[in-house]
Amino acid sequence: MSFDELLVQKTKETEDIILSYLPKEEGNQKTVLEAMNYSVKVGGKRLRPLLMAETYRMFGGSEEIIRPFMAALEMIHTYSLVHDDMEVMDNDEYRRGRKTTHVVYGEAMAVLAGDALLNYAFETAALAFEMKPGYIPAEKAMMILGRKAGIFGMVGGQVCDVEAEKRQIPLTKEQLLFIHENKTAALIQSALMIGAVLAGAGQSDVDAMEKIGYNIGVAFQIQDDILDVIGDGQELGKPIGSDEKNNKATYVTHAGVEEAAKQVELLSKEAVALLEQVPGEHEFLDQLIMSLIDRKK
Repeated sequence: MSFDELLVQKTKETEDIILSYLPKEEGNQKTVLEAMNYSVKVGGKRLRPLLMAETYRMFGGSEEIIRPFMAALEMIHTYSLVHDDMEVMDNDEYRRGRKTTHVVYGEAMAVLAGDALLNYAFETAALAFEMKPGYIPAEKAMMILGRKAGIFGMVGGQVCDVEAEKRQIPLTKEQLLFIHENKTAALIQSALMIGAVLAGAGQSDVDAMEKIGYNIGVAFQIQDDILDVIGDGQELGKPIGSDEKNNKATYVTHAGVEEAAKQVELLSKEAVALLEQVPGEHEFLDQLIMSLIDRKK
């Protein structure tokens, strides 16, 4: 089976796991439940839970305890997109070719849907404690999830991004990489770290996966910046040029498209090189990381 065929298969498996944890659309809060599920079902690459599952397998994990964490991470990622698309942030009307949540359900319900997804994510992850009571790695995984999603991770990066946009002061390369590290890379780091932790990996291997996650996340965000300039809006499923429209500083505005592309390749190859030092079978992960260099959406 080719890498592309295997990726389709594994993405479908990941999608099925995520959808199996979504709440039923019933009761007096039915509207927000519909908005939550609509937001998740818009689709996507499911990169973060896929990376989590593959890391878990690489370190020898084989139990279902990984599943609630996979679903929880995608819910957290989705809530961040719901809020990011809103008028007070990026004001995007389309994501992956479909109307964004705030356009379909209104601003207030989009806020609530995002809030609900964040809370439901931790409710979902906590199911791991019922599956394997007293399992210390599950407790560690929950701590990683909370920290990487919060003020010392994704939310912290978003704060710096919003403030930089408001001030419209040119960012240094270091400030820009801080935003990328936290706003984008933090959840990818959590995926790799949680996969390793739940499989019983030692701290040195968990630390290595955190570094690999940094490289993947920053490369992924820089490639997003590139695609916002030279990508195909129809293929991306959203309009291009939103960064320029919002006067947002990106790696492309800082270094140009050509230099940004070189940085994506450098970070990706370094991630693969680091992965070679970690035990376990990781051929698929190698190929997945390198596929990010030339992705078009």
